[in-house]
Amino acid sequence: MPTKNNSEPYISNLTHQILYEINIRVLLNELSEQSGKRVTLDKIPDSLIDEWAELGFDAVWLMGVWSAGKLGIKIAREDAPLSETYKRALPDLSEEDVIGSPYAVQAYTISRTLGGPKALETLRKKLDKKGIGLVLDYVCNHTARDNKWVITHPEYYIGGSEGEETEMPDYYFRTRTESGERTIAFGRDPYYSGWTDTAQLNPRHPGARAAMIETLLGIADLCDGVRCDMAMLLLNEVYLNSWRERSVPVNAEPVESEFWGDAIDAVRMKFPGFLFIAEAYWNLEWQLQQLGFNFTYDKTLYDRLLKEGASSVYDHLKAEIAYQQHLARFVENHDEPRIAQVLPAEPWQYAAATVAATVPGMLLLHEGQIEGRKVKVPVQLGRRPHEEPSIPTKAFYKKLLFCLKQEVIKNGEWRLLPVHAGWHDNYSYQNILSFSWRKESSFRLIVVNYAPLNSQAYVELSAELLSRISGTSFEFRDLMSSAVYVRDRHGLQTKGMYFDLAGYGLHIFEVKRAR
Repeated sequence: MPTKNNSEPYISNLTHQILYEINIRVLLNELSEQSGKRVTLDKIPDSLIDEWAELGFDAVWLMGVWSAGKLGIKIAREDAPLSETYKRALPDLSEEDVIGSPYAVQAYTISRTLGGPKALETLRKKLDKKGIGLVLDYVCNHTARDNKWVITHPEYYIGGSEGEETEMPDYYFRTRTESGERTIAFGRDPYYSGWTDTAQLNPRHPGARAAMIETLLGIADLCDGVRCDMAMLLLNEVYLNSWRERSVPVNAEPVESEFWGDAIDAVRMKFPGFLFIAEAYWNLEWQLQQLGFNFTYDKTLYDRLLKEGASSVYDHLKAEIAYQQHLARFVENHDEPRIAQVLPAEPWQYAAATVAATVPGMLLLHEGQIEGRKVKVPVQLGRRPHEEPSIPTKAFYKKLLFCLKQEVIKNGEWRLLPVHAGWHDNYSYQNILSFSWRKESSFRLIVVNYAPLNSQAYVELSAELLSRISGTSFEFRDLMSSAVYVRDRHGLQTKGMYFDLAGYGLHIFEVKRAR
């Protein structure tokens, strides 16, 4: 259970956790339409929170709670390329549907349209009673262009020379500040032009760093953890490569230490159990973990599940367990297409989701994924189209989540199991992935054929792995179907367990002594 002062780890001490991402602006608008009156954070129905608890979510990530400024909304509405993506997602689009990006933050105050800070406090207490943590966003790299710091402290940002806003309009803008007209860089990553509704922070400026950490401390007082947007952009090696001499403050000594080391230490001095989750790419996950992040995005697994095959996934899962336990796995989120859209065959979707869900670390589930939604909604929109839920997909996730909330997975020991050929010259065994979870005498065996064709293999089950279950034979009861198998100990320990699986077939077995 969470503690109000975050003095104990909320969920980071578990072997496996589930984080549920919710586009809160869209959800509240839908609830308001259904009820016929404005629903704010504190008015989210208890029945919905009960459902989150029943499904086994350890925490919910509310994406979009912070205040967006008028300038960000104006820019979002006037951006022609973005307008095309809005219309593709929402054919009956109106101007009011465009409410600005939640990642162009004007102020880290709870938006009044969502009910303000009191409403969030009430919701947090409700979640707390159900054992569910609250995660909010922290946008470390940039602020909205109409954030107050742009006016009062332009030195907190990466500056440009007068005229560069004209010469490089995709990288710089001109604005008024208390110290006169300034040219300031748009927030960006090194590989793209700027996000034109944002201003690029400079954490090497001592005043900026102090203010950024103070902001993070304020957020930590409101929730149990933060998901840090594009966290790798503030690593020294990335930031210095992006901004070079422009990151050297005027009339101040640059801060040379890693921002995340300083920021995480400062927060944990006051909130020791606070949870940090990094959106991270470019193979920088381990570095961020070493600086204190509990979890970092596992984009590599996502890419291999969608674009490669079982052998590639297997290789990725051979990494050290100390690293894997701090990875956040997913098959979709608000930045990626809906899994039901990119993998049109439902068995393939289910196989990908099962692999991502049954490895150690954190499972990131995206609201709508369980219902099989197909439309990716741009984050600037406050409404999404109606989609009929997929009954098979809902049934699949109900079974999967039932498996995940069991103690043997929540707090168990995971292993990647060797898989061998069913017979000579049959190479289909390379399509099969298998894992085990064990806690005392409880044992789960996961087997997934990650290919569209039938595959055969023996899964190696060693004497040591089976040692905590007594008896000469074992019952394998599939929690995802009605299948039940009985196998003798000697055969399992000498040859392994044989499988002939249909394309994208899968099992999650509860393994017990056979009666």
